[in-house]
Amino acid sequence: MTGTTPAPQTPTKARRSARRRGRLPAWIDFGLIPLLNLAAALLVAGLVVLFIGENPLDAVQILVWGALGYGEGIGFTLFYATNFMMTGLAVAVAFHAGLFNIGGEGQAYVGGLGVGLAALALDRFVPWWVTFPVVIAGGALFGAAWAFIPAWLQARRGSHIVITTIMFNFIASALMVYVLVELLTPQGAMQPETRTFETGGQLPELGWLFAAFGLDIGGAPLNITLFVALAACALVYVLIWRTRLGYEIRAVGFNPTAAVYAGISTVKITVIAMLVSGALAGLMALNPVMGEQHRLQIDFVTGAGFIGIAVALMGRAHPVGVVFAAILFGILYQGGAELAFEMPAISRDMIIVIQGLVILFAGALENMFRPGVTRIYNVLTGPGRAPGEAKAGA
Repeated sequence: MTGTTPAPQTPTKARRSARRRGRLPAWIDFGLIPLLNLAAALLVAGLVVLFIGENPLDAVQILVWGALGYGEGIGFTLFYATNFMMTGLAVAVAFHAGLFNIGGEGQAYVGGLGVGLAALALDRFVPWWVTFPVVIAGGALFGAAWAFIPAWLQARRGSHIVITTIMFNFIASALMVYVLVELLTPQGAMQPETRTFETGGQLPELGWLFAAFGLDIGGAPLNITLFVALAACALVYVLIWRTRLGYEIRAVGFNPTAAVYAGISTVKITVIAMLVSGALAGLMALNPVMGEQHRLQIDFVTGAGFIGIAVALMGRAHPVGVVFAAILFGILYQGGAELAFEMPAISRDMIIVIQGLVILFAGALENMFRPGVTRIYNVLTGPGRAPGEAKAGA
């Protein structure tokens, strides 16, 4: 009969239709493809190591042992990973709204100012557990405030978020130099840094926790910020996939035009997503400022904001993926330091090259393996239409 409405697709037909459009199961999309990208990056890095006359297998063994082979190495690996979780989550939240926040470096930097001011105000009067929530609020508020202006310019004036956030990184750097040198450095001090926080401004380290498992993390500054980072991952998951606001963020990121037709304000979502992103980046400052240095110093972020971009890309902007990607980059940082020490021919610059290769394959070349993997998956899972399935319109 002509003019009849086609029957809705069954779940099986919907899955086949999705497969024909090139979709892949989550275990391939979030697991296999990132692993292939990582393997390709390590293969190219191995060729570079071989070119300079060293054994790539020995280099990998030293790198892995330096990061995971003893207690102190594990402690430093998780310390670095904590920084990368925060900045990776910041980038991931912006990704879901269709925004490319490259300002994590500056937002973390200014967030450190919020952390430092709160610690300086309270550390002499109250214990750390009273200072801690105030410091969290300070870091988040200052980071969010630094992300607000680029967000507003993007939402209201059409200024590209990539350009404005990059510019704000430089402004944040100049601002922090001025504040530290002119306002916060104690009189007579030679270094541009605040005074050392008292015990009320120092976070407890986690040596006792690892000692319960027979591991001695030695001088590693791993502290309870690790739990803050893991809690942030859980909260971001709930926000993005279990709330109405998260649905609106994903809708705007997937199709802004359709979101407008659905009654979603793209201006509001752009600003909110960037505020959340900036707050997460600002919380990264807890780890080095209050957990390691116990003072506010120049350049304490040390590139973690940019590494967060690679972490979000490799983690597919999913909190679980961000955790694993952050640990991977923590391994590269800590293991790379051991590798540069054990193999003098492999300098610290070479370690940066290896990290850059991982970023390249995880970011710029992220889709290099996807077409081939999609074709192989479609071949292995059979044709798009089951035998005997009726043709459309029959």
